[in-house]
Amino acid sequence: MQGVIIYPGTLVGKKQNRGRGKTLSLGDARTILDSVVDGVFTVDTEWRITSFNRAAAEITGVAQEQAIGERCSDVLRASICETDCALAHTMKHGEPVVCKPVYIVDTEGERIPISISTAVLKDGKGNIIGGVETFRDLSLVEQLRKELERTYSFGDILSKNHRMHEIFDILPNFARSTSTVLIEGESGTGKELFARALHTLSYRADKPFVAVNSAALPDTLLESELFGHKAGAFTDARKDRLGRFALAEGGTIFLDEIGDISPALQVRLLRVLQEKTYEPLGGTESVKADVRVVTATNKNLSDLVKQNTFRQDLYYRVSVVRLSLPPLRDRKEDVPLLADHFIGRLNRLQGKNINGIAPEALALLMRYDFPGNIRELENAIEHAFVVCPGGMIEPLHLPDHLAPDGSILSGKQEAVPDSLVELEAQFIVAALKRNTWNRTATARELGIDKSTLYRKIRSHGIDLPKRDGRSRHQ
Repeated sequence: MQGVIIYPGTLVGKKQNRGRGKTLSLGDARTILDSVVDGVFTVDTEWRITSFNRAAAEITGVAQEQAIGERCSDVLRASICETDCALAHTMKHGEPVVCKPVYIVDTEGERIPISISTAVLKDGKGNIIGGVETFRDLSLVEQLRKELERTYSFGDILSKNHRMHEIFDILPNFARSTSTVLIEGESGTGKELFARALHTLSYRADKPFVAVNSAALPDTLLESELFGHKAGAFTDARKDRLGRFALAEGGTIFLDEIGDISPALQVRLLRVLQEKTYEPLGGTESVKADVRVVTATNKNLSDLVKQNTFRQDLYYRVSVVRLSLPPLRDRKEDVPLLADHFIGRLNRLQGKNINGIAPEALALLMRYDFPGNIRELENAIEHAFVVCPGGMIEPLHLPDHLAPDGSILSGKQEAVPDSLVELEAQFIVAALKRNTWNRTATARELGIDKSTLYRKIRSHGIDLPKRDGRSRHQ
């Protein structure tokens, strides 16, 4: 017997080779399909379900006898049924779909992640008479993915990077301290998230967290914003107004972009840090301040001190404890993790069903330096979310400067890797170069065992220099 031909509602064998083939009875066919762990169903050309195996019933929660005769979209309620039906594509173009990730909705209203594969059904004359779809429950895989995400998370902060995990390790100790903290990092690296984590882990967690962007207001308004004012302190000040320090009483105040405040305001802030008191604008009496101060900057404050634009005594006061956040270009291993996180969050917020990011699109993200860091990555994913109608985010859905022509803002014209294997090889080479070819340091940065790195170097055929950077680092 050369094969089994499947007709809507039946499974029969085709006798060939002068009677040497055997007929497969309908009961036998059902037994075989019911023993398969993947869901399997067939439809006719009107999209009516003609067979529905036991696994399909268990995954969807719809009994086999209830599914037969119903339209497949009414039974599966998949995320692609209305816009990008894989089975419709296969029956129209004759092209099978293999392991496409989608979501279905079961009888309890729960979204279930599955992967689907499709093929056409033909009669003995080669005419298309329906289609077959198999689907695999990915709930366990999704659960493992979420567990993995939790493994690499600290509150709302996600990272696989070893430098970030070193910060995760010391953050609880910093949070329990009463010392002023300075968080350094480029714009978009998540400084406010770390400030909120410090507050949440501190004994002040049940008190207010108040954030102030020091660069967003002119100096006169910022002084009133921080310390409040008395009625008559300036034009239109008709009544007393509490400042941010008063609103944060007992809790934490986060002063972002502290490097942008004026020398005059630096003096007032220094007094708050030294004496724990301040005076509202236009006031004559000092007010006690029981507030933990966390500051942040995207500038090098020590350079500003040398340029006499930032007070040295204030610098020492705000930098009792320092956290330096690495930019996203130095933690590229976080790009897939963060992209997946943003896609999941946007799916929940917008009620959409984007299944993930295609390898080619991910390759473009991995090759980009992200001068805007995590904020820019989030904006790129949100842009793709708006453009992408459903399914996977492809290169054409990304912003123009990440277009599939391979152009990058740095001006380099480099080809996008053809596969994730090639992308991994380029990623490993870049990490080796950053660590002056020191394999121990590279393995530590990538968060993998040194033997695993050696194995990947050999499998990718990466040429190593005769001398590496071990003498410099060890």
